[in-house]
Amino acid sequence: MRHTLLTLFALFPLLALAESNDDGCLEGGFVTSFLNSALDKAVAKADTSQAEGKLEYGRSVSKYVSAPVFGGYIIGSYKYSSERGAHKGAGFGCRLLRVYVNGTVLRDFYYRVQMELNGTAHLKDAYLEWRHFTELRVKLGQYKRPFTFENPLSPWDVGVGDYSQLTKKLSGFSDHTYAEASGSNGGRDLGLQLSGDLIKLHGGRYRLLHYEAGVFNGQGINTTDANGKKDWMGSLQVQPVEGFRLGVFGWKGSLTEEGVTVGRDRWAVGAQYERRDWTARAEYAHHTGHKISDYVAATDLEPAHWQGNARADAWYVTLGVPCAPWLKLYAKYDAYRPDKTNATLCSIYTLCPNFQLHRDLMLQVEYNYVCDKASARHSHHELWAEAYIRF
Repeated sequence: MRHTLLTLFALFPLLALAESNDDGCLEGGFVTSFLNSALDKAVAKADTSQAEGKLEYGRSVSKYVSAPVFGGYIIGSYKYSSERGAHKGAGFGCRLLRVYVNGTVLRDFYYRVQMELNGTAHLKDAYLEWRHFTELRVKLGQYKRPFTFENPLSPWDVGVGDYSQLTKKLSGFSDHTYAEASGSNGGRDLGLQLSGDLIKLHGGRYRLLHYEAGVFNGQGINTTDANGKKDWMGSLQVQPVEGFRLGVFGWKGSLTEEGVTVGRDRWAVGAQYERRDWTARAEYAHHTGHKISDYVAATDLEPAHWQGNARADAWYVTLGVPCAPWLKLYAKYDAYRPDKTNATLCSIYTLCPNFQLHRDLMLQVEYNYVCDKASARHSHHELWAEAYIRF
């Protein structure tokens, strides 16, 4: 263990680093800032009337197009584990390498395309959103599901080295119902969504209500619908005080894999506070529906039937305390019950300082104590080091 720690900290500056907000407009990194600045100047020089005059429509219209914004990010890590059979953990690894481009057309139409390049290269985000009204936005394409506060967050804002079990299992990362089909989805799906912010407070500084409602294929990214049924999702969030939100989330849908269809009926409640660099977030989610593996095919001795109790739930609490302009300390409790019984409870206790050395550079050292009642040994320790960079 001592040699592992010495190796880790000796090589820490060499680790690959970073991630961006999958949904948001992220500032460019130190390389793409030069590219984006040059594009802005070129577009402004070519057409100085984009931000002025009456908006026109037609096949010949070439103005009112923003310069595309390019970006990229990479995150790498070192992971040690004392779990039996884990061979001391994953060691060094690259969590992701992504590039993206976004921009606007005719002022109101925002587009975003994001690719993941490490492992098997594939498309993550590809959508068009009409943003003329703050109260009503329309999004079409492939993007994050509107379920839970944590799902759309960037790893910069999650505060620890991974999303909660709630988000991974019940928002469609490595999904509770069928992890094999959802491992690379990242909480995304293909569909149509309406969203908006209502009721200005304190002179328009923030809005009281935020809503999201959408219909999706239900099968995840880069694939068509498999059963002709759509997933319906939505959320309603209230912000009574600036930076503090209370939210309820709903999801009614299904998943078809291996010729088997299972229901995915889920709901979640949560609270989130983000202000003056303080962070507090807590959520609970409940799932009703079997796993694909719960289905037992018919045999000569018995008919087809289901096993398991078709229930699951998860919850977490995160607290982030600013200690210095370059240091923020996070603590997290994370729990998941795949059968909604205490016998299957997996709890993770986390302590994770974040060293924000630069806008585009952050380092994390994370300690996890994992208590899994379903495993033979029940508990083990983990030590992670992660580094992030935007370029």
